[in-house]
Amino acid sequence: MKLKFAATLLLIAPLLAGCLERGQPTMVDSGPDDDAFCRASHAVGSPEYVACRKDRDVQRANANARVDKRQRNLGEYMLNNPTRP
Repeated sequence: MKLKFAATLLLIAPLLAGCLERGQPTMVDSGPDDDAFCRASHAVGSPEYVACRKDRDVQRANANARVDKRQRNLGEYMLNNPTRP
């Protein structure tokens, strides 16, 4: 019985490990950080506060786009140059 359980666990463990995504959370809520940053210099609800939050969202989207592009470029490089380490 114990051997059967251990074999089942060994078969399932790699499948569960794929869900971890290298130890990074799949969804990160950075809202409180942006909120604290914008509240430090602007009153909540003011046009400046709203603009600050929008700017932070745009900056985050641009950073994510750069990371995605770098990852795609690396994948293309690896596909096009298979002999180089």
